[in-house]
Amino acid sequence: MKIEKQHKLAKEYLASAKELFGTSLRMEDIFNFSTQRNLHSVAMEYTNDNGKIRHYRYSKYRKHAFEFASAISSLLYQQPKNRVIGLKVANCPRWCEMFWAILMSGYKPLLIDAKTSKEGTENLLKQTNAIAIVTDDMYIYSINKLSIYDIVEETHNYSFTPTWENEVIFCSSGTTGDVKLMVYNGENLINQIAESLDMGDTTVDLMYPRKLGKLKILAMIPLHHIFGFVAVFLWFTFYGKTLVFPASNSTKDLLGLCVKRKVTHVFSVPLFWDGIATALERKKAMQTPQKQEVLDKMIGYHTGKIDKKEAGLGASRIALKKIQKNIIGSHVRYCISGGGYLNNHTATIINGIGYNLYNGYGMTEIGVTSVELSPNVDDRLKCSIGKPLHGVEYKIKEDDSGTGKGELLVRSKAVHIKEIIGGKLSKSSVDEEGYFHTGDIAEVDATGRYYIRGRMKDVIVNANGENIFPDELEMYFQNLNNVNKICIFGKQKEGSTDEAVVLVLEVDNHIKEEEIKELKEKVKKIEEDLPHGVKIEELYFARNKLPLANNMKVKRYQVKKAIEAGSKDYISLDGKQNVKVSKKIPQEVLDKYLDGVRELFSEVLILPLFKIENDAHWINDLGGDSMNYVELMQKVNEKFKVTIPENKYGKLTCVLDVVEEIDELKNKKHKN
Repeated sequence: MKIEKQHKLAKEYLASAKELFGTSLRMEDIFNFSTQRNLHSVAMEYTNDNGKIRHYRYSKYRKHAFEFASAISSLLYQQPKNRVIGLKVANCPRWCEMFWAILMSGYKPLLIDAKTSKEGTENLLKQTNAIAIVTDDMYIYSINKLSIYDIVEETHNYSFTPTWENEVIFCSSGTTGDVKLMVYNGENLINQIAESLDMGDTTVDLMYPRKLGKLKILAMIPLHHIFGFVAVFLWFTFYGKTLVFPASNSTKDLLGLCVKRKVTHVFSVPLFWDGIATALERKKAMQTPQKQEVLDKMIGYHTGKIDKKEAGLGASRIALKKIQKNIIGSHVRYCISGGGYLNNHTATIINGIGYNLYNGYGMTEIGVTSVELSPNVDDRLKCSIGKPLHGVEYKIKEDDSGTGKGELLVRSKAVHIKEIIGGKLSKSSVDEEGYFHTGDIAEVDATGRYYIRGRMKDVIVNANGENIFPDELEMYFQNLNNVNKICIFGKQKEGSTDEAVVLVLEVDNHIKEEEIKELKEKVKKIEEDLPHGVKIEELYFARNKLPLANNMKVKRYQVKKAIEAGSKDYISLDGKQNVKVSKKIPQEVLDKYLDGVRELFSEVLILPLFKIENDAHWINDLGGDSMNYVELMQKVNEKFKVTIPENKYGKLTCVLDVVEEIDELKNKKHKN
């Protein structure tokens, strides 16, 4: 089929979004339009409790939403309508059904991350004056708790009459430490759908009718988050496509499901794409030079650097499929990275192995507002966020630097209508011209494409007065061996107006001490290539995993705040935190036994030495158990030639306890 005809079909298909503007512009119109016209299309694919793949159509989806709405109304029959109900469920078909059921039963859904703590959840419920929560978590709340089981098993009233609510409440990711709640109504979300109207002019792969092939999108991004809600749930439900739900978010399950279920669309965050790129590079390093060359030529060919003849085997479909089979399969047509900074290195590798990876942009306050749509690989590798989507306007409020960069302002009917901060409801925070100030620094090129350079609050100002963007710096350290995640921020220098650049690394638990030294040397080596003559002035290792917002990006503000407060969760390679002693133990005793005991803790727990604090509890802090505790005691006895009595087992809970016990046993032996 000629590309012109494909574009025509895609444009005609996407034009159906216009029909929503002839409705009452409410949430019930989105639901009715989406489900009625797609009754016979497959809505969901999921793995049941027996590990079997199951699916059902929009007709059943529609029926379930109605039944569950009647159940919620029955279970809350004494509660007033038009109030808030929390929805705290991990991604699954039931999430989708419960979302519509809450609205249909006359309540406003508050979308909560399923991993939120009890305290955090209670805080959100309190801020919105919620009357109930739909969740399967283990906690007991101060308001009505409805489990999925309660709702599904409740007798359904088929004479139930829906009383639709029209507002949805989203929680901000909280990366700045503040929790904000954004309220959207049906008109806002209809305009989010309508932003897809012009996509067919540029691409036939993002959204298309059945005539152009099957479309299955992986539902891995949390649906409570604006990226997952709009770009996965809302757009693809409206157009009647299939949402494929993984059994878990483990990399193995996600990648395996894509291959097995022939997923065509994968939208995720930069961390996911960075992980695939890094894993591929590490595997490549273990291959023969010949195989490495084939992969290099494949990437070169698919990114337009060399032609088919130069690529040789690297350009072959067989070689490509072999690579893709072990990643996300060979049926994938469209990939989007959103929710954070996408670097060129990752974009080059993912596009180079035949996956068309595009960059998108959005925020909790504005929804999804742009995606790079160009099928041209050169455009994709620029990592722009594309041009504003249909009905969206961008404007840059330039700073005084003369670089053309400045804060990105967004105007659209899709921007939230109200917000709740500290429990107080107010209008959306747009300026007098209707623009929302994003706090993101952007610039635009001659083609009208926009580029995000970083958050205004994250910009580091060095001694020369130059602005340094942490997101751009982080990509230089992306491929360090044994490093899972990184975080860079600026820390005010004492008695100075400029800031020190701080690098924090989250490393594998199995990393060895000699590899830690190598890491430090590699960081110094990478510094030579950093722009503006930037130097890493402080280097820290995280004892535990770096905190993530919605499993999407590192909470830079939280890490910075913890380090500035002297948190023991972060260890400076040049500091002495890892030999801090809280007990009054003579220095000569510490000199004899401390390092040796810490090394044994490290060996038995398979943790790097820097993670072993002297007063860290064997179970509560270090994750040990009774079995490897016995192994530890045996190694202590052998190394220090003592016999720790069994009645002391379990009572010696940290390094310092063991050091004290060794010293006591040695003294007793000497006296005898």
